[in-house]
Amino acid sequence: MNAPQTPASPSVTAPVDYVLHLADNALVLGQRNAEWCGHGPILEEDLALANNSLDLIGQARMLYQHAATLINADATQAARFAHLLGARQGGELTEDTLAYFRDVPEFRNFTLLELPHHGPLAGTAAGDRDYATTITRNFLYSALMVLVWERLQTSRDAQLAAIAAKSLKEVRYHLRHASDWLVRFGDGTDESRCRAQAALTHLLPYCQEFWIGSPTEQQAATHQTGVRLTELQANWNALVDETLTEATLQRPSGAGFVPQGQLGVHSEHMGFLVAEMQSLARNHPEAVW
Repeated sequence: MNAPQTPASPSVTAPVDYVLHLADNALVLGQRNAEWCGHGPILEEDLALANNSLDLIGQARMLYQHAATLINADATQAARFAHLLGARQGGELTEDTLAYFRDVPEFRNFTLLELPHHGPLAGTAAGDRDYATTITRNFLYSALMVLVWERLQTSRDAQLAAIAAKSLKEVRYHLRHASDWLVRFGDGTDESRCRAQAALTHLLPYCQEFWIGSPTEQQAATHQTGVRLTELQANWNALVDETLTEATLQRPSGAGFVPQGQLGVHSEHMGFLVAEMQSLARNHPEAVW
């Protein structure tokens, strides 16, 4: 395992929206994976997905704490997020405020991460959880975040660099877990291979969003606090192709509509996810957790 690299100096802070993008990605996928708690195909996987969720929500907490600190210290940013304080009767923003009191268009996560654990059904449709879909999504996202966190260890934002160093250790496990299962599915029975291939065909087009960028990503990269994902695309493709070859799965074209969740334009599934996630906090906004 590579030792964390020393961030460049002097230290500066990453754009708030960039930190929120990273936090939202972790929170939303953590929420999705937590839906397997008590429903895993075997006990070991029930626990594995629960631990995966805890890792992601832990990353989200650190990132939201960092974002809240940046917002509270900047009058312009504080005014921008002032509408969130009404629910908490004033005070400063916290990790809970940012997670539980923003509305769907304010989230900046990739659309891939908010999709349900089955094929392309409407948000109100009933569908059985498909473990191949969950594993494939975790694989595609973890392959990206291994590269992202590795690069962010040298962020000029010292706090973000420290978060990256911790998160990298966790996401390496997530990638290994998802890769191992994808190989088992692809090189297993006809049923498991069919499900894995269908999940890959369904989900890979959503990964196009990784490479479209955003003004916030551009700003972070320019100031060396973030990374342009297009710089990681070749390495991500190599990671994906290596595992798919071992799994004897065919890589689909991945072409189609390019989602824009990171710009606040979400699928119909996001509203259902956020409503369930935020219901307790919104019903008891003064509660202390």
